Amino acid sequence: MRRKWLAQTAIAAVALSLPMAGVAQAAQLSSGQQKTAAHQVTKNKKPARHRRYESFDTKAAAYAKRFIGAPYVYGGSSPGGFDCSGLTSYVYRHLGKRIQRTAEEQFLQFRRISKARAWGGDLVFFHVSSDPNSYVYHVGVYEGGNDMVAATTYGSGVQWQSFAWAGDTVTFGTITH
Repeated sequence: MRRKWLAQTAIAAVALSLPMAGVAQAAQLSSGQQKTAAHQVTKNKKPARHRRYESFDTKAAAYAKRFIGAPYVYGGSSPGGFDCSGLTSYVYRHLGKRIQRTAEEQFLQFRRISKARAWGGDLVFFHVSSDPNSYVYHVGVYEGGNDMVAATTYGSGVQWQSFAWAGDTVTFGTITH
């Protein structure tokens, strides 16, 4: 009884997988031919590929790391040489988001968020004092924890570095979340 039920199920599966013109032919197939036809149908199916979604911020954090070691050039905004805001604007522009050119202008363009809400790829802003509305003199791409990628100074260039030394003069900004 169980084998008969399995055979009927296989016939139904083959019939459903064939075009309508082939339904009558599927019903006429012997049991062995039905199994072969069902195997061919499943054998030819390719497994579904799952794409991993990467957010803009994830891409920005990864892209900024590519420039570690690039030289520091005051006013630079290309892989030939970056200053701090030149690096951040270059990274964002490459990924389709145009942002202002200087650290202060970027700070004014971005929405301030807490460190707890910051994602890798957001920006880290350095202020002249602990007043979060004070002038911004430096910016970097946040990488998580206390780390960022930033164009620092002549001789050092673009580096992965901690910003913990800045204490309470640091704020975070986003334009994506």
